[in-house]
Amino acid sequence: MGRTLCLVLGDQLSLDLPSLKAIDKKNDIVLMCEVWREATYVKHHKKKIAFLFSAMRHFAKQLQADGWKIDYQVLGAEADSTFTSAVRNAIERHGITRLVVTMPGEYRVWTEINEWANLFNIPVEILEDTRFISTIDEFKEWAEGRKQLRMEYFYRVMRKKMDILVEKGKPVGGKWNYDSENRKPPDAHLHPPEPLTFEADKITRDVLELVNQHFGDHFGDLYPFELAVTREQALMVLSHFAEHRLSLFGDYQDAMIQGQPWMYHSVISFYLNAGLLNPREVIEASLFALKKGIAPLNAVEGFIRQVLGWREYIRGIYWLFMPEYKSMNALSASRSLPGFYWTGDTRMNCIKQCVQDTARNAYAHHIQRLMVLGNFALLAGIHPEEVNEWFMIVYADAYEWVELPNVSGMTLFADGGIVASKPYASSGAYINKMSNYCGSCSYSVTKKAGPDACPFNYMYWDFLMRNKDQLQGNQRLGMIYKSLERMKEERKEEIRQDAARFLENLN
Repeated sequence: MGRTLCLVLGDQLSLDLPSLKAIDKKNDIVLMCEVWREATYVKHHKKKIAFLFSAMRHFAKQLQADGWKIDYQVLGAEADSTFTSAVRNAIERHGITRLVVTMPGEYRVWTEINEWANLFNIPVEILEDTRFISTIDEFKEWAEGRKQLRMEYFYRVMRKKMDILVEKGKPVGGKWNYDSENRKPPDAHLHPPEPLTFEADKITRDVLELVNQHFGDHFGDLYPFELAVTREQALMVLSHFAEHRLSLFGDYQDAMIQGQPWMYHSVISFYLNAGLLNPREVIEASLFALKKGIAPLNAVEGFIRQVLGWREYIRGIYWLFMPEYKSMNALSASRSLPGFYWTGDTRMNCIKQCVQDTARNAYAHHIQRLMVLGNFALLAGIHPEEVNEWFMIVYADAYEWVELPNVSGMTLFADGGIVASKPYASSGAYINKMSNYCGSCSYSVTKKAGPDACPFNYMYWDFLMRNKDQLQGNQRLGMIYKSLERMKEERKEEIRQDAARFLENLN
C-alpha cells in the first residue's frame, strides 16, 4: 500500500491543519524540517529563528505523543538546504506515493511546491488553509470590479458573514468602528501590565544553543528568551491579554511610552501567524471579555478589526497582486537603508527607542512600525526592497504575506494606493502627541528649521514637494498641498536645504 507524506511548514503549527486531516494517522508520515534556506534567505532576528524552531519541535513532540508518525529533521551540518531536498529525501526514506500540504503563506514557497509533482513524479495536493476566515477566492470575488479595495468595507462584509458585533445587519453600538475613540495620547501615569513570560525548557535551551552556534551574527538579542512555544502557553497569553490588557487596548493602541514596548497590545501575533492560535478563538476570547464586562466595546471592536478585518484583508491583497506586488515602487524611492535601523545609533530618540525595542524583543507594536520606523523610511525615500527586507528580518511575526502589503502598501505607499488611501506621512507633531519620546530627544520637535529641528518636520514637507507630481491629485492631500502652495519660496528652499543636509549625512 502506498504512503502519503504530509509536509507541515514552520508557520502551520495547528492540529486543525487540513493536510493532517487528509492523511491516515496509522500509515502515513508527517514531515517537519528545519532547513537552511528558511533560516537564511534573509538573516532573521535570532529570537525569531529560536521561537520558530522551538515551537516546531514542541509541536512535533505533541503530534508524536498523539500517535502520528513523525519524521522531524533537525538543523545541523548535514541538514537539507531547501524544502525540495528535504521532501525528496523523505520520499525515498518512506516509499512515498502521494504528497499533501496545506497552502503555504508565502508565494516563493508556493511556487517551489508547485514544481514537485513533475520533479518527484507523484501527485501533490495543496489544500486551502482553513485557519483563515476568508479564502483567497472569496477575497478575489469581493475585490472584483471595485475601483478601491478599502479594508473598512471588506471588514464590514466579514462582520456580517461571521455575525460578529452585528444585530439585524447593523453594527452593535451603532458604529462599524470606534477609531475616533481609540487614539488617546499616552498618560504619564499609565502602567500597563507585563505580558506573560515563560521559562525555557530543555527543548528551547537546545534551540537557543543551536541559534547561538549557527546564527550568532544575525540581528537582535537572543536572551532573555521568554516567548510561548506551545499552544497551551499561547492560549495562556491570549487569556491573560483578554483579562488584563484588552480593556485599555482601544484607548491606547496608538500610544507609545519609552520603556513600555508592549503597552496594552495583545502580543499574540507571534502565535497567531505561526498557527499556535487561530483567529476564531482569538475573536471569541475578546467577545467573551465584552460579554463579561471586562472590556468595553471600543476596545473589543478595535481588536477584532485587527484580526477579522486587517489581517484577513492583508492576506487577500498579497495573493491578489503577487508576484507583481513585490516590485512595486510608485514613488520611485531609491535611498539606501540607514545604518541606524540596525544599531539604533541616532540622535532621533523615537527611532532609537523603536530600534532598541525591536532588537530586544523581535517585536514593536503597529504605531512604532508605521508612524516612526515606517514613516521615516517613507519620508526619506528609502527603497521598498530594503525596507521590506528589514521588516522581514527583525520581527518574529513577519512572513511575507503579512509583511509585504503592510510595508509596501500601508507604510511606503509603494503600491500607489491599493492599500492606503493616502501616504501615512507625518511630521514630528504626531510622534510628540502620541508618545513621550520627544521629551528625551536632542532634536526639538517644536523647531521647524535648522540643525536642531526635528528631522521629521522638514522631511515631511520635503517629501510632499519631492512627490508632488504623484500625490497632488490625491483628494485626501488637497488641503495639505494648498498649504504648501501658500508657503513662501524662501521657506520651501530652507526645507529643501535642511532635508538635503540631513539625508546626505544619514550614514
